[in-house]
Amino acid sequence: MTRLDHPSQVTLDVGLDEIDDPVRLRNRLARVLGIPAEDLPESRVLRRSIDARGGRVRYHVRFALGSEAAPRPRPTAPEPREVQLPARVVIIGDGPAGLFCAHQLACAGVASVVLDRGKRVQPRRHDLVLVQNQGRVDPNSNYCFGEGGAGTYSDGKLYTRSNKRGNVARVLGILVDHGAPDDIESDARPHIGSNRLPKVVTALREHLEGLGVEFRFEARVTGLDLVSDQGRSRVRGVRLQDGSVLGADVVVLATGHSARDVLTWLGEAGARLEPKPFAVGLRVEHPQALINRMQYGAVAQHPRLPSADYHLAYTEAGRGVFSFCMCPGGFIIPAVTEPDALVVNGMSLSRRDSPYANSGLVVGVEPDDLAGIGLEGALGGVELQRRLETAAYLAGGGGFRAPATRVTDFLAGRGSSTLPASSYRPGLSATNVGELLDGSGLRLAERLRRALGMFGRRMSGYITEEAVLVGVETRTSSPVRIPRNPETLEHPEILGLIPIGEGAGYAGGIVSSALDGMRAADAISAISQGR
Repeated sequence: MTRLDHPSQVTLDVGLDEIDDPVRLRNRLARVLGIPAEDLPESRVLRRSIDARGGRVRYHVRFALGSEAAPRPRPTAPEPREVQLPARVVIIGDGPAGLFCAHQLACAGVASVVLDRGKRVQPRRHDLVLVQNQGRVDPNSNYCFGEGGAGTYSDGKLYTRSNKRGNVARVLGILVDHGAPDDIESDARPHIGSNRLPKVVTALREHLEGLGVEFRFEARVTGLDLVSDQGRSRVRGVRLQDGSVLGADVVVLATGHSARDVLTWLGEAGARLEPKPFAVGLRVEHPQALINRMQYGAVAQHPRLPSADYHLAYTEAGRGVFSFCMCPGGFIIPAVTEPDALVVNGMSLSRRDSPYANSGLVVGVEPDDLAGIGLEGALGGVELQRRLETAAYLAGGGGFRAPATRVTDFLAGRGSSTLPASSYRPGLSATNVGELLDGSGLRLAERLRRALGMFGRRMSGYITEEAVLVGVETRTSSPVRIPRNPETLEHPEILGLIPIGEGAGYAGGIVSSALDGMRAADAISAISQGR
């Protein structure tokens, strides 16, 4: 199938053997346009994706032709410039929201200090090894906390539906400028990989440091320094774990979805918090070769095909069950932040060449569900997470071994006595993860079983003894929203406090968090001009 979308653009469905052959692609384009190949104007790929529907596997490629084929200059935007300290903006958290906020502020010539409880990328790597090999976790430096945030070591997925929230192309361009591969700007589902993303994050931070932006690692914030202002609280600075106070006129809260202590001291400071929907469940792992066969059929071993992914969703009585953060050719990791609680996540390297595929399989939870089991208030969802994570740690037998059950046994309502091989380190413990979920009081296992039955009908082969369910996946998003003024982004009760990103309940991934950080920077500039 071909169609002429626009006089300067053409969309083609091309075979697997054509995708990397420029001569064959050029000939195909010429035939579509009805002109000799030698008269074909210059062309370049705008977007490419895999179409694996109806038993046919092909690449879907959109080309720009003629004058459109010249690389388009990125939209004109201010570049970061040298800033002068001392800074009066403090950003708590060096994940994508905080990092891109600092970058956008530097574009406006506004200095900032970025604080992170964790370590820089390189020493952070050593702490990840301790979790996997020795079952020891540093509460401040792990898969969730440290330079780049949780996204640094969870595949580096850049796919987003947040186009209406800001300039996605600008976010991708900034990443490319700091070492990300060029193809993230044209791939339909771009990702960087957990081996490449740390270098990109480091390069972006070093660029900003060279311009005067200050970064402080192993600097845990324990509270706000507030002053009364006409009956309302106003930020005056932040209190650090070492007892010092860092002054600020604006504090940007970009702490991610796992900084539970932050929610505690926010409440103590009088900040209103609100419960929000989130999801909890398990992570499912299959052999990647099996997923490839299900998605690609007879051509599954074709060398030009990447490791296949999937997305599944099922809704019943207004509650969803869905796959989350699918990692083709990836690994299950212990995304733990506390010594006696277990939570898992997934990651992939840039080549996505692990023999395993994993995905979260999670069940939507609403605030009303929590109230029904006595977990009321803004932090009811946090308490549910803690209960499930503590139960998972005990069921695994300690040392961050993860409780696991074969999918076939889970559907039969029983535990497993043996388990298939897995990517997860420190290792799996055969048990009944259905009982673990049912301990929540929310009938999570029952809902997940019904959804799995549907998923098995949609993807023949998905239900197999080779597949294993690993517990628990609880940090899909923050169960709490920190309210903010829609215009200034300030908290309603605390002037100068700007909550952003995943931890505040306004983003759901690297790109959406970066966009929220950039929006916050623009709001800060507007606030400064108005005061």
